[in-house]
Amino acid sequence: MAYTAKQIADYLQGEVIGSQDVSVSSFSKIEEGKPGTISFLANPKYTSFIYTTKADIVLVNEDFVAEKPISATLIKVKNAYSALASLMEMVKNSAPQKSGTDSMSFVSDSAVVGENVYIGAFAYIGENAGVGENSKIYPQVYVGDNVKIGKNTTIYPGVRIYHDCVIGDNCIIHSGSVIGADGFGYSKEDNIYHKIPQLGNVLIEDDVEIGANTTIDRSVIDSTIIRRGVKLDNLIQIAHNCEIGENTAMAAQVGIAGSTKIGENCVLGGQVGIGGHITIGKNSQIGAQAGIISNTKEDSELMGSPAFPVKNFFKSSIIIPKLPDMYRQLNTLEREIAELKKKLEPID
Repeated sequence: MAYTAKQIADYLQGEVIGSQDVSVSSFSKIEEGKPGTISFLANPKYTSFIYTTKADIVLVNEDFVAEKPISATLIKVKNAYSALASLMEMVKNSAPQKSGTDSMSFVSDSAVVGENVYIGAFAYIGENAGVGENSKIYPQVYVGDNVKIGKNTTIYPGVRIYHDCVIGDNCIIHSGSVIGADGFGYSKEDNIYHKIPQLGNVLIEDDVEIGANTTIDRSVIDSTIIRRGVKLDNLIQIAHNCEIGENTAMAAQVGIAGSTKIGENCVLGGQVGIGGHITIGKNSQIGAQAGIISNTKEDSELMGSPAFPVKNFFKSSIIIPKLPDMYRQLNTLEREIAELKKKLEPID
């Protein structure tokens, strides 16, 4: 389906600079722009491409000022990247939506399924489970007994949701994720590990997205909680009894040990490791591969393992390559001082 620059600008509440009638039917990167596509400029590193791109329309920020002629029609918006996301969401929602229950799926007689729900082939919906209206359960999804899934939620193929877990509205869970597996809980006696039953569940609030092959363990008692608006990348491990604060985002391969609380609006880089039974203050930013072993304050910026303030980390990183030379210089100074001491020793 094609859209004109005017239609796009009206939808985004933007301003057209150029032809209002030019139309596009697809998206492209600005450096690889093709006729019939719309692109965007949000990162200043790509500014040079706006003068050579073949895309017919480019979204730009309101403060963009061209330094030379541009062949593409521009649409000025408050935030080009956010506008692109909004536009792509509109296109996605205009595509035909799956609905209905495949004959090769299993839905328990005691399950409650809302209107306009899609349940794909080989999906399993357990006893007393609930699926809210407009949700999509793709093929080979397992939804255990007493699981509750909210409205407008999408569960992609191969997801496993264990019994008693709760998923909110407008959530997305990608393929291979496991929600509600047993937490890693054992008591050790005479060098033998005895399993501690994990009797709680996982509670995922509204507007959460969970990446592929991410695992969230059920709690020993009560709930492991993922608060509203959290965004989790692929291959993340969240252990039992953790709580992740609202609007926190984590990149791939983050690992969080049990009973840890992450504050709201935090950002965790890839491969961050966080110890158990600690608290991360809200608005914290933790750099990739950092290791956190104690509580952190609000608004912390941390890197390193064990992690320490990011400014000190960068200063240390500059010094580390110089350590061999500094070590040699120190040895030289020690020898010179020893020689001076000998020379200054009193003569009997």
